[in-house]
Amino acid sequence: MLKAVILIGGPQKGTRFRPLSFEVPKPLFPVAGVPMIQHHIEACAQVPGMQEILLIGFYQPDEPLTQFLEAAQQEFNLPVRYLQEFAPLGTGGGLYHFRDQILAGGPEAFFVLNADVCSDFPLNAMLAAHRQDRHPFLLLGTTANRTQSLNYGCIVENPQTHEVLHYVEKPSTFISDIINCGIYLFSPDALKPLRDVFQRNQQDGQLEDSPGLWPGAGTIRLEQDVFSALAGQGQIYVYLTDGIWSQIKSAGSALYASRLYLGRYEFTHPERLAKHTPGGPQIRGTHPAPILNLCPLPHTPLPSEPGLLTSGPELKSQSLPLPIQIWFGVFGPRASLLLLGNVYIHPTAKVAPSAVVSSGPSPGVKTGGGQDGWVPQVSLLYHSLRYGLEQIDHFPLICSRKELDWGSTNLSKAYSTCSSSQLGPNVSIGKGVTVGEGVRLRESIVLHGATLQEHTCVLHSIVGWGSTVGRWARVEGTPNDPNPNDPRARMDSESLFKDGKLLPAITILGCRVRIPAEVLILNSIVLPHKELSRSFTNQIIL
Repeated sequence: MLKAVILIGGPQKGTRFRPLSFEVPKPLFPVAGVPMIQHHIEACAQVPGMQEILLIGFYQPDEPLTQFLEAAQQEFNLPVRYLQEFAPLGTGGGLYHFRDQILAGGPEAFFVLNADVCSDFPLNAMLAAHRQDRHPFLLLGTTANRTQSLNYGCIVENPQTHEVLHYVEKPSTFISDIINCGIYLFSPDALKPLRDVFQRNQQDGQLEDSPGLWPGAGTIRLEQDVFSALAGQGQIYVYLTDGIWSQIKSAGSALYASRLYLGRYEFTHPERLAKHTPGGPQIRGTHPAPILNLCPLPHTPLPSEPGLLTSGPELKSQSLPLPIQIWFGVFGPRASLLLLGNVYIHPTAKVAPSAVVSSGPSPGVKTGGGQDGWVPQVSLLYHSLRYGLEQIDHFPLICSRKELDWGSTNLSKAYSTCSSSQLGPNVSIGKGVTVGEGVRLRESIVLHGATLQEHTCVLHSIVGWGSTVGRWARVEGTPNDPNPNDPRARMDSESLFKDGKLLPAITILGCRVRIPAEVLILNSIVLPHKELSRSFTNQIIL
């Protein structure tokens, strides 16, 4: 018999997650389309012998949390209960305070998972390692580079036995490149050291003339009070994983975690990824790599399938005789929806009518001109010219603005008729969201009830519940992803300010924010219930 405990913290935590945590508890924030802790519960439910899942924290058991618990019990056919702490008790205090609930029924071991981590949760592998060589504490560890390891709990192990010889939480100098993942497997004996810490806290904090329990005695920090003290005594061991793992401390890290989970959906939950459905968009497959040569509209008839222009002497970059003859390698049909990479769309979301869905990696610049029902796909070009950007969706422009007749009637008509939407990669669209024609959505999360009007461009951003982004507006942030060239790189601890200036980061729109048409919101945080009237860059709009 096994149990699992998920530590969800409370409202005094998660301040770096604001303004998103104003609306829902951080553990219920949607990551890759489902609440953050649902990924934990799904992993626990797949462990054979799992009998109960307990959530421990000091959130008030409000309606969203209650509804989530009820839905989780029905979906996974397991008891899922919430145990509310009387005060913040740290990462170990709640385990000791609710020890009777955890040990009820006599489990052989119990998992402990921090809610603010993203992982593939190798719980079965940890259980197998525990049963092979039983010890009170088994920690899940992974690697980080020398610099970033200082931001985590660092583990020095015996490479032969995997015993933890030394443990330091966030050291000031390099200790080890093995870090604590915040996922554990404890035996019932693991509660005895927590009892010792509790009794020591009680003795240290008790005043001579004030008999009774010192209020802080119940606060126990697993990392500093237990792991550091017991390291090297043959009680703590580490199981190393090379799977996905990241902390979720801020909105930027939630966006990165969403990407990791969406990537795993291909193997774990393919039904969650947008795909062909009867009466819905038709999947055409994956486009090959694009050819980024600027060329005029070919005189030969256009093919019936979306495709690429081939290279050749007649397709070299040149000035445009007419703006209607713009081509940038990839063309698509009128009213098409192009899915690039992994995209989650809630069944209740309303995405603009589509004819073609192409699933695969981003083909690059996606602008074209056409005839016989094929129309120029110029939304991205518009955003580049309108907002003075030197690139289209992170791909360089290959003609100067002077070569384009901005006032051309033909080009204006092309804008009005372009209706191709492009979603992805790594996009999550929530319940009741409305996505208009010609929208470009990439590396973003769009939350419940939001509206993206026609031809909006949303990149590296989180659009809050019930927010509206007006026509031709651009909402863009700057990602803070790990170095892709370093396999051990992790998300950096994000700081909003440096030298009194707001650092570039993802853009966050709080709940019920209204963005007007034809404005740019770049690297900014907009607090809830704001109605903007102009563009903002690198600002917090209070």
